[in-house]
Amino acid sequence: MSGSDEDLRVAELRTAVSRLRRELAAHRAEFRDRGIAENELAALAAMTIEGAPDVPRLRRSLLLIAGAIGSVSALSRGLADVRAAVDLFGEPPDRRSQAL
Repeated sequence: MSGSDEDLRVAELRTAVSRLRRELAAHRAEFRDRGIAENELAALAAMTIEGAPDVPRLRRSLLLIAGAIGSVSALSRGLADVRAAVDLFGEPPDRRSQAL
């Protein structure tokens, strides 16, 4: 953290989610699971407002978004940015203990 109390990971996630939401809104082609992607992006945006997000919930949302828009190549960069931002939060605690 630099100069403020905001977690830089949360700020990065907020930026990536906002960018992908704009890209999705601008993408005029309809696809079957668009609503799922929009709902999960809204959920991620809400999590960034509340503070430190729940990592398993972040990963679940990412999985749903990837499944919903993974085949839309125009959105692949935005999706990769959201994934990178989620990865900043590390592995969920239960998964780390299983790896040991």
